[in-house]
Amino acid sequence: MSFADEVRTEVRRTINDMDKRFACLYGILLYTRVFTEEQICIQTESSEVSALVPELFSSVFGVKVQPSEKTENTGVSFNITDSELIKKIRNTYKIDTVCREINLRNIVNNSTSAFLAGAFFICGSVIDPNKEYHLEFVTPSELLCSDLNAILGSFGVSGKIIQRKKSYVLYIKDSECIEDTLTFMGAQQCSMDIMNVKIRKDMRNKANRLRNCDEANINKVVNAAIKQTEDIMLLKKYNEFENLSPEMREAAQLRLDNPELSLKEIGELLTEPIGRSGVNHRFKKIAAIAKELRENGCR
Repeated sequence: MSFADEVRTEVRRTINDMDKRFACLYGILLYTRVFTEEQICIQTESSEVSALVPELFSSVFGVKVQPSEKTENTGVSFNITDSELIKKIRNTYKIDTVCREINLRNIVNNSTSAFLAGAFFICGSVIDPNKEYHLEFVTPSELLCSDLNAILGSFGVSGKIIQRKKSYVLYIKDSECIEDTLTFMGAQQCSMDIMNVKIRKDMRNKANRLRNCDEANINKVVNAAIKQTEDIMLLKKYNEFENLSPEMREAAQLRLDNPELSLKEIGELLTEPIGRSGVNHRFKKIAAIAKELRENGCR
């Protein structure tokens, strides 16, 4: 399974109520390449998306849509030519086939993440972080591309836009922005995978600069940093981060912001600097809280 498929699989699990299904299908329909008064065509090479589309249509419109046979070149296609169904879709989502743009009235009750997920399902992709940091949306028009960039901007992510043949591409190369985007869509584990890759890359680069570093010690530091980061992210996920003392929160945030630093270096950056053992003591407390969460079934 590719990294992009892992993202789709994880995100699909979050589309679990009516508001999210409504917003997710809106994202798919709005960003599909073919949407006219005569035809809507949804094409995908993803098995996750091809399974999700019929579920969304059934939930939102109470109709069954059947895919075409999968081919090697085009994957699966959902071709909608029923004029009454197309009219119903257009009226429900207020979609102008001549000038498609995001209508925020269709994105209610904190379902922006599901809408972005729908756009990603139909026109998004992300490269394996071991190879490169790159996430992109290949959109049908400049307006839809700009609108999508505004959605990203609403949670602090800024992409860049280029024209590629007849499409407009919104792309992100900053690893932290990719992590934030995946987390916002609901792919927290995939976001964590990118963070872990980055930690390993940073530590390798540091190891190359430090000729006398012992390989075993480096691996120990890397694994400890990864474990600490996973514990902190688990606390954030289950709203336990804000319950930490200010001193522990500061150390935890420094770890997230500086995954390559040693405990000694983190201690030196604290508002009130402390030694390595003091920093280690704080992370042991965080680890204990994370362990308790895992024992209670939190993952």
